[in-house]
Amino acid sequence: MRLRRACVAALGAFTLLLAVPQSASATLGEFSYRYIGADGTAHVRVLLDPPSRECITLEEVADPNATEPADTPRNATTSTATVFTEPDCEGDYYVLRPLTGHGSQRLKLRSVVFS
Repeated sequence: MRLRRACVAALGAFTLLLAVPQSASATLGEFSYRYIGADGTAHVRVLLDPPSRECITLEEVADPNATEPADTPRNATTSTATVFTEPDCEGDYYVLRPLTGHGSQRLKLRSVVFS
């Protein structure tokens, strides 16, 4: 009788665990880009395990009237990265493959979204 109750309780807990919504998913890996800081020197920023399916405006280059866009993106994440020339994932875009996708200094970006 106790074994039966324990099995029913375990099955109920497992079912409840499956019913709870999962937290926002994140892609695994690093996404990096280069930008010119206010001091005029080049800096590299890394996004570690960024969220998936969420537009990320790169804070250092978010204002087109005040900063130059970032460049030289490197996608070492497990997801496809789509980079955009404007903030809020607008403007022209380019797709970078998972794990090996990269662009040169000619590829300008201000925002990115991961699949």
